Amino acid sequence: MTFTITVEPSGRVFSAESGEAILAAGIRQGIGLPYGCKDGACGSCKCKLVSGSVAHGPHQAKALSAEEEAAGYVLTCCGVAQSDVTLESRQVTEAGAFPIKKMPVRVSSLERASHDVIVLKLQLPAADAFQYHAGQYVEFLLRDGDRRSYSMANAPHTQASGNWVELHLRHMPGGKFTDHAFATMKEKDILRIEGPYGSFFLREDSDKPLVLLASGTGFAPIKALIEHMQHKGITRPATLYWGGRRPSDLYQNAWVEAQLATMPNLRYVPVISDALPEDAWTGRTGFVHSAVLQDFPDLSGHQVYACGAPIVVDSARAQYTALAGLPPEEFYADSFTSAKDKV
Repeated sequence: MTFTITVEPSGRVFSAESGEAILAAGIRQGIGLPYGCKDGACGSCKCKLVSGSVAHGPHQAKALSAEEEAAGYVLTCCGVAQSDVTLESRQVTEAGAFPIKKMPVRVSSLERASHDVIVLKLQLPAADAFQYHAGQYVEFLLRDGDRRSYSMANAPHTQASGNWVELHLRHMPGGKFTDHAFATMKEKDILRIEGPYGSFFLREDSDKPLVLLASGTGFAPIKALIEHMQHKGITRPATLYWGGRRPSDLYQNAWVEAQLATMPNLRYVPVISDALPEDAWTGRTGFVHSAVLQDFPDLSGHQVYACGAPIVVDSARAQYTALAGLPPEEFYADSFTSAKDKV
């Protein structure tokens, strides 16, 4: 059985097969619904059910609470239509949906950026053009059918110098993929990826000032956004807040500092939460999302792009909208959910 899915206010229509998640159906047909993890853990795909019936698969309460579900909200990543459905959703523009491809990639370099972060560069098939928005991610296809998601850290225009993507991997002890990456992966290894995925990218139809919020390797897609802004000559005021436990967690701090010399519209505020005496840290301290509120008590005229640990992204979303007047539709997020976040 096939059901018709209508998305308002755009009026776009697509079909979903019986048992097929609404988001998967939309992606399959090039409909750019917002989403992040695709696993019911982050809540980025949450939207309003205007009419029809949707049954949910497993998901976390922080992504969709019982109260929100009772109020008529659904998660398209794990929501399956039981009838024709009309949704109200912020939607990626029609031109925003690039084709999703599976492809083999070759490891061209692995560079240790800190004690627990590797910068991994992958060579793409020369004959296979790969289009993506700065901020999107790819999934590694593991042999047992599992997947692991990582954001591209280089903007698309950098592929002009070679068909490659850069990813930032933090070691998760016991992690199926990162244990391999840190212990046995080597140059010239062949891996398989699929993408691009995600609705995290710069909305260029706005001139609002930007707050770029990153924790840990959540810096990767933010780096791609900054490269894209620089390449396109986008001069909207932007402030980058990058947080870590210790200064070494800001593993490409020198790169950010270098960009400030050529981007007078960009400010940078590094924030450290657990510096030790030997770090001799004299900069901002505390939680990185709180530093934003200290500097911007009124976010009503801004856009926020937040990436990193779920606790940081979730706290920022809740506090910025409740305390600083940020319109909910101007908070764009990519929450770095791990396997344990999805259970």
